[in-house]
Parts: sequence; C-alpha cells; structure tokens
Amino acid sequence: MALNGTPLLLLIDDEPAQKRLVSALAARGGWRSIFASDPETALATLGTRDGMHLDAVLIDQWNPDIKPFEIIRQIRKDRPLLPILVLTSQNNVADAVEAMRAGASDYLAKPISPDRLLSALNATLDKSDEKSGELRPLTEKISAPLAFDEIVGAAPQFLAALAIAAKAARARVPVLIEGESGVGKEVIAQAIHAASPRHKNRMVAVNCGAIPANLVESELFGHERGAFTGAFERQVGKFMDADMGTIFLDEVSEMPLEAQVKLLRVLQDGEVQPLGARMPTHVDVRVIAATNKVLEHEVAEGRFREDLYYRLNVMHVTVPPLRDRKGDIPALARHLLARLSTQPGMRSLGITSEALSLLMQHDWPGNVRQLQNVLFRAAVLCEGDALTPVDFPQITAQIELNQHLVTNIDDAKPSSRDDSGAITLFEGNGHIRPLSDIEADVIRLAIGHYRGRMTEVARRLGIGRSTLYRKLTELGIDNAA
Repeated sequence: MALNGTPLLLLIDDEPAQKRLVSALAARGGWRSIFASDPETALATLGTRDGMHLDAVLIDQWNPDIKPFEIIRQIRKDRPLLPILVLTSQNNVADAVEAMRAGASDYLAKPISPDRLLSALNATLDKSDEKSGELRPLTEKISAPLAFDEIVGAAPQFLAALAIAAKAARARVPVLIEGESGVGKEVIAQAIHAASPRHKNRMVAVNCGAIPANLVESELFGHERGAFTGAFERQVGKFMDADMGTIFLDEVSEMPLEAQVKLLRVLQDGEVQPLGARMPTHVDVRVIAATNKVLEHEVAEGRFREDLYYRLNVMHVTVPPLRDRKGDIPALARHLLARLSTQPGMRSLGITSEALSLLMQHDWPGNVRQLQNVLFRAAVLCEGDALTPVDFPQITAQIELNQHLVTNIDDAKPSSRDDSGAITLFEGNGHIRPLSDIEADVIRLAIGHYRGRMTEVARRLGIGRSTLYRKLTELGIDNAA
C-alpha cells in the first residue's frame, strides 16, 4: 500500500474525460490515482517511487487497434503479485479471454458503476478475498436477451417473481424490480420488454449509478446547445432515445433528488424538458426501474422521493438471491456454460456432478453474476473437456475457511459469554472490557449462529464481506480456540 496509507491506482488511459471520471469514482473509495497515457509511460512509472507502492493497475482500452495484452504480460513479469484490471466496451468476450490468459486479475465493462469499480478495487486490497474466491464483480459477458421461457430457475420464489414480471409485460404501467446485485434484474427487464407490445422498438438501459451526479439530468433528459458551460452541441437524452419503447433505469436509488423531480414529471405528464429548452417534448416511454436496495427504506431515510416511489412501484418484482435457490445452480451452470461456448475464443465444456455439488455448497454473495464469472474463469483456464472441482480452487478454499471458522466457534468456550449466549460487557474487576474484545465476541457469536454463512454474518452485522474478513484477521478470530 502507498506510504501514506492511501491505496494507489495506476490508470493507463489517454482519454482525459475518462481519466477524470474513473479517478473521481475511485476517489469515493479513498483511492488516489496516478496516470499514464501509453504503455511505455506506464512501464516507466512502475520504476518510480509511486510505482513501487502501487496497489492496482487499471488499463482502459482507449483505442480498438491497441490491445492491452502485451503490457499485461510485461507488468505480470515484473510485478507478479500486482492486481491488473482491464476496462473495455461491453460484450467483448474474445478480449476478456485473451486478457485473462495474459494475466489480468479482472475484467470490467463500460459503463462501470461506482459500486462495481470500488468493489473490484477494494477486493485487490483484501487478502482474504484471494483465499476465499470472493471474485471481483465482472459485468455479464453474455447480454443477448432471453424470453421468459428461456430464463433458468424452478425455485418457487423465483417462479413467483417471473409470473409477476410476465403479467407486467402485458401492461403499460411502470415496473420496479428489487434484488441484490447480480440476481438478474436486467435479464428480467429485457424479458418484460421482449414480451410487451413495445418489443419492436428499443429498450434503452441506463445505469444511474454510473453517471456523475451533475450529468444525470443531461444524460436522461438531454440539453440544448449552450445550456451550460461545455454544452457545445445539442444532446438528445435517453428518454427521447427510448420514445415508443422502454427505458430501463438500473440503480435508480442512486439518482439525485433533483433528477428525481424531473423523472416524476415524465411519469405524470409524459413530458421531457431538456436543459436549456423553452418547451417540453412529449415522449411515450415505458419505465422499468431496478435497485439493489429496498427502496421503501430509502424513502424512509429521505434519500428517495415518496411520490416517485409510488409512481415507479405500480408493479413490484422481487428477485430472490441465488443462496435462496441453490437447487437451480446445476441447471444454471449448464445453461451459462452453453452460452459461454458460443462466444469468441471459448469452447464447449461439460461439468461433473462433483463440481456441481461443490458449487451448491457456496453462498454466492455475487449471485448469478458471480456464478457466471466463476464459470467464465474456470472455462478459460480449463484444459480438459469438463469442469471438475479442481477448476474451482477459490470456491473450495472459501468453503473450507467457513467450515474452519464454524468448527473453531463451536469448540470455543469464551468466558465472556454466559450460559444464555449473552456477551459480557464488564471484566471481573468491574471495568468495561476493551472494545476489540467485545467486537471479537460479537463476530464469533454471529459466525456460530449463522453456521459460517459469511454473507449472512456480514449482512446481519451491517458490514461488507471484505470488512468482515479483515476484522477476522485483525482480531485473530480465524485462529481462535
């Protein structure tokens, strides 16, 4: 880590606007960025004082004629443990395969949301993630829309969600899809559009969390020339792009309150007023919104407008997490492998029953997206004709770590807990126990109570998984007797 304790990112990109955006997103998570505009400068930077203390490298494929593979190989040769992330356009599976074979740690597609970028960056700092196989969030490599009858899943909760979505497809009303990151909210939105009377027109997807707050209104509603400093040309907004079709507002909970007011007007009156325009423009757009938060809670906390919530929530679809439908994993794995095999650079692979059994033991905090990424990585590196447990070393390590933690907790007999399981706050001499000791007891109790399901432990404690694993190391809980 950098000498001042702030993690340091080397961003290789020659596009000034993209550099500003990515570095600003990284700064939200406490990262400091240094820049290189070309591979030669980047390699030279690695030998500087800052370069010696780098925590990660992010390569933006700024030119379609320049492939990052050679610089990845060179960096990997000189700095074998330095995490290397690659940012590129969506659905470029062939480049993803080549970059990973060259030694890239992760592969992210534009537009990248702040949460996904920061999760990928922070995972490079968390050594427990390297052991556990908590893969960094990659965007889906396969984006071809599926019809409702092509979506894989037989769990009752999931089928109930699909039934509501199918019913919503035939209506003209807005739809709100809630669910954790990676459960497939966009897949369901695409199915709704494909089954609707608007299927012959466009579905425009917008990631509200990936747009800087000061540009959200311009992106969604457009602007006239001269509307603000830097507005040299007129821009048509996403709503006008989606006229007569569907707009999918992903991460709608991240929309600034000012933009929420304008969105409410679109839903109420069917009118969009671009920045700087004198008169509004009528649009006919079906709105599907999605969020990985509970929007009702966001309303209660004052972060989301109540009137807009009720306008969006006419039809409500809740997609269950993968850990609640583990019986779907075998069918999902085979389905995803079959789709991966159609992509450039990939081949058809089977998967053994032992491997499927292993996958079903994992909690999948990243849900279907994480399962797809695990299969993608395994398929890229597999040398046989079928995936076996050997192809999933990180998943195996995670399961073993969880079992180890549960065993230690079950065997532990801490004097700081009474027979009821309550945690003692005072020492025998009447003084308050150190906070670190109390915190360690709380974490031990949670791990035992939830039988080592670390995603659930982190969720109940109100912290991230990477934070939880860091605390395990700091407090020595994984070695607790």
